Amino acid sequence: MIKLQGKLPRKIMVAVSGGVDSMAALDFLRRNHEIEVFHFNHNTEHSKQAEMCVREYVAEHDLPFQIRGISSQHKPKGSSQEEFWRHERYKWIDMYAHSHLPVVTCHHLEDCVETWVWSSMHGTSKIVPRTRGNVIRPFRQTRKRDFQLWADLNNVKYVEDTSNTDTSYIRNYIRHEMMPQVLKVNPGIYKTISKKVKADDGTESSKF
Repeated sequence: MIKLQGKLPRKIMVAVSGGVDSMAALDFLRRNHEIEVFHFNHNTEHSKQAEMCVREYVAEHDLPFQIRGISSQHKPKGSSQEEFWRHERYKWIDMYAHSHLPVVTCHHLEDCVETWVWSSMHGTSKIVPRTRGNVIRPFRQTRKRDFQLWADLNNVKYVEDTSNTDTSYIRNYIRHEMMPQVLKVNPGIYKTISKKVKADDGTESSKF
């Protein structure tokens, strides 16, 4: 089941990539909130399909829509492609969150576990926070499989990004190479991090 941590404002902007997580979250949230949609085009081969998927959904449901994209492919020296894309994406997310509406992103429990594992290797043991300024992450106790189930049951269209299997990206390497080994050593890690996420948030989860 999708778990929503804490209360959200009635009017929100939802950051949507076109993948299953954010498309399912968008479909879930639009039923009880006034929604505006934000999409960021990364200017890759996958981007056209992702943008079209989001455009079709917002047109079908008559939702306000904002789209922005990479202004330049010249990433700063020493910055990874992931870091560059994140910086460019959050530049717009933070702008909208500061001047327009609270922005909801769709980080789920797997994201939190992967972040905790990676940060622990660097001595910080970081828990992805529920809020950062006016950016809200209310799905931190939802499993990725629950977004998939919602999309399947409600016929929500989405696109698969083939780069998600490319382990040259750090996040993908953690997900596909490291996490299976972590789960062998600690099969209860999702339950452990879920408790940390709940304690960090200080609220009970609402189940739907």
